[in-house]
Amino acid sequence: MKIKPIKLKNKSVGENQNCYVIAEIGSNFDGSLTRAKKLIKLAKSSGADAVKFQSFTAEKLISKYGFEKKTAFQGKWKNSVWNTYKKAEFPRKWHDELNKFCKKIDIHFFTSPWDFEAVDMLDKLNPVAIKIGSGDITYLELLKYIALKKRPIILATGASTMKEVENAVKIIKSTGNNQIILLHSVTQYPSSIESANLLVLKTLRKKFQLNVGYSDHSPGSLVSLGSVALGAKIIEKHFTDDPARLGPDHNHSMDPKSFADMVKNIRLLEKALGNGIKQVEKIEHETRIIQRRGIWTVKPIEKGENFSRNNLMVLRPALGISATKYVSLLGKKSKKKFDAYQIINKEDL
Repeated sequence: MKIKPIKLKNKSVGENQNCYVIAEIGSNFDGSLTRAKKLIKLAKSSGADAVKFQSFTAEKLISKYGFEKKTAFQGKWKNSVWNTYKKAEFPRKWHDELNKFCKKIDIHFFTSPWDFEAVDMLDKLNPVAIKIGSGDITYLELLKYIALKKRPIILATGASTMKEVENAVKIIKSTGNNQIILLHSVTQYPSSIESANLLVLKTLRKKFQLNVGYSDHSPGSLVSLGSVALGAKIIEKHFTDDPARLGPDHNHSMDPKSFADMVKNIRLLEKALGNGIKQVEKIEHETRIIQRRGIWTVKPIEKGENFSRNNLMVLRPALGISATKYVSLLGKKSKKKFDAYQIINKEDL
């Protein structure tokens, strides 16, 4: 069964379409609107189709009581989770301005909204899609609310079971919204290459008959490229101008050069994947003759003389009759005289 592409304004996600590449800016704007615009421009010049931010307020996403103080659970964090999230908030008053900025430079803008007000705010901006982060895959009420906006949904499935993915897809489809793209992901920042489990892409695609992609938090572009080879139609990677900057997302983000190299290699890989039809490629036509064998005389042959292993050999290049006819040719009479090292043609038999 062929899976229908999902239209994202002037682009499509699906079979025979270029992989849609998202630069996840996340919190890497570091509290600066100017930096946010700078990163959007850099993402555009690096080949991204879209930039994405996170629309949340700490109060509506995490428990201050549970995360205000550092615990063993947060041992590796420099600051408490609460303070980290407060600093990473993407001001809601910037959404409209940055959406217009993205339109001006021709790159898609959308976010992951983490509360109902954020969903409404984003919907008013007429986004190409709404991204649901892995952490909300079990928040079925929010999923349904987003689905009712009737916009394409990019659903991340990190740290989830197949049953949880089934429930999420079911609740979205219950609204009549079938515009779903599933993103496989490993929810760890950064995640190891060995934990990528890329074959899940095939599993998700086959089970749900939906387009799939990969939200990649691993180092470099290996996992992303492997995903495209396995049928990923979206790649999402965190993006910054300097991975050495302080902040929760910088150290597992790509800089413009590495991101541009990844996009370049994705486009090259897409060409390499071809059309799936086994055929003689244009660049193989000459090599096909040079490296294959034809039937050649190796001794002079008189007219009426039988062809034999003594006077014929199968040699390169593949001129005249194909090597596949060699055995059937043995014992047949020659219609003409041959010198040594001549090819045998059909009309010679």
